[in-house]
Amino acid sequence: MTKMPSILVVDDEAAIRESLKDWLMEDGYSVALAIDGENAIAMVEASEYDVILLDLKMPGIDGLETMRRIKDISPDSEVLMMTAYASVDTAVQAMREGAFDYLVKPFDPDEVELQIKKIMAHREMRLENIMLRKRLEEQTQYDEIIGKSRAMQKIFDLIDRVAPSESTVLITGESGTGKELIAQALHGNSSRCYMPFVAINCGSLPDSLLESELFGYEKGAFTGADHTKRGRFEMAQGGTILLDEIGDISLKTQVDLLRVLQQKEITRLGSESTIDADVRILAATNRDLSAAIKNGDFREDLFYRLNVISIHVPPLRERKEDIPLLANAFVKRQCMEMNKEIVKINPVALRQ
Repeated sequence: MTKMPSILVVDDEAAIRESLKDWLMEDGYSVALAIDGENAIAMVEASEYDVILLDLKMPGIDGLETMRRIKDISPDSEVLMMTAYASVDTAVQAMREGAFDYLVKPFDPDEVELQIKKIMAHREMRLENIMLRKRLEEQTQYDEIIGKSRAMQKIFDLIDRVAPSESTVLITGESGTGKELIAQALHGNSSRCYMPFVAINCGSLPDSLLESELFGYEKGAFTGADHTKRGRFEMAQGGTILLDEIGDISLKTQVDLLRVLQQKEITRLGSESTIDADVRILAATNRDLSAAIKNGDFREDLFYRLNVISIHVPPLRERKEDIPLLANAFVKRQCMEMNKEIVKINPVALRQ
């Protein structure tokens, strides 16, 4: 029989603590209660908890600082923040720092139960991944992402945490660092993995063509539009879209994308009706968007919408310990494609 997870509820309001305890114990969970951050930290030091429901606004140590201290003591405990609607931005900040997700008050029992089940499914998958990586020894590859450096391990861990959520992710790094592979891994480890993954290089298309590629158009929308065409957002319906080289798009297209992020809907060129956009949006760039904002080339409000979660992929020169793995992986792939015996590069050559 599967062991039910142990849960710690941290809230300064007794009514919320007791309600959550009653709901969770009815479902068979083991539940403990803490009245504030200090109390919670002491309890985590004394016992292990699988899931911690943590209020964001409390007297004394707030939820964000409490989470940081809890993660130092028990990094494997998953934290689910509880917040009022006005504090959602801070809850998102907590996700960046390690929280699994957040609940907006008031919430109902079904919502709480669903989030806990998501956490436990994520933990189970994470344990399976750890065991698999141990068996693979040095083959530290996340699908097609190869690396055993500390920087890459941090990226793998971040993918594990962020993939199951619906958060927008901004992936930054120089050209050739594998930003699209990161996006594919986020999609492949999400609940949308069986739906389309659609990537578009925004920097390779002129502004007028990019708009029609993203949003599609109706027949007769412009000269040469002799048929209706779906855009990339419609092609990605139910799945994930990667907006690569997002830093190269015009200010006009930035306004259109901001509207999609805010309203979750698109409008084809030449149409007055809207289409719901059930799409997770990922973006990638090799540009410094903060500098672009200062120069007036990129909208600050769009940046904050895209940069809910950020993943920076360092260049290979900053993670030289990954070079042998990458080199041997490329040689192995080439040998397989040419139907030749698989060889390894001489370690002496790799040190040159």
